[in-house]
Amino acid sequence: MDFTQILDWGGNFIYAMLALVALYGAFTVILLLRRIQEKQFSNAAADEFLEQVREKLQTKDFDGVAELCDSPAYWSKAVPQLVLFALNKKEQTMSRLRRGLAETFEREILADLEYRMSWVGTIVKSAPMLGLLGTVIGMISAFQQLDLAQSAGGEGGEQLAGAISVALFTTAAGLAVAIPLVLAGALINVRIGRLQDGVQHWIGEFLDDYEVAVGSTGGRDS
Repeated sequence: MDFTQILDWGGNFIYAMLALVALYGAFTVILLLRRIQEKQFSNAAADEFLEQVREKLQTKDFDGVAELCDSPAYWSKAVPQLVLFALNKKEQTMSRLRRGLAETFEREILADLEYRMSWVGTIVKSAPMLGLLGTVIGMISAFQQLDLAQSAGGEGGEQLAGAISVALFTTAAGLAVAIPLVLAGALINVRIGRLQDGVQHWIGEFLDDYEVAVGSTGGRDS
């Protein structure tokens, strides 16, 4: 295999890598958006859920609250998952319970989203670099073609211009992959922020009712 064939192989490899990076980036973005939607409550659904929880807490029906959280309509949502955590920690004071809920939310829900978001960030950084590498390989190939053309007695100007335009295409392709992912990443960060705000608000409402229901059985700050 001569140097020209190596350059041609390298160019094809860059195109293949850009295609794979684009596909994986799109897959990760779709997965993240679905994951956030899976964990997030709409305002109406949250109000309905909390009202049902409130009614059961008023009669100290903790088992009923647990069954509600495990029902198909709610088991995948973040708030019911945290409610289940609180039900298993009735012996804790409210201050400790609040810290535990925050840590659980961070560890069980946000950490997974942030891990997946890190891959989007990696793709955003790597796609332009792959494109630049393809351009460098293409430029090396273009100047090699120019040298061969001049050695054969031709000028090679038209060949050089065509080869450079092809080489620059990989940089454009890399940017075309990265720019939509930057926008998608911003959208995902906004939705993660809304998820956090919603969970904090709704868990706050639940804890107000929960503290009253637990009463003297535990969970009050001394």
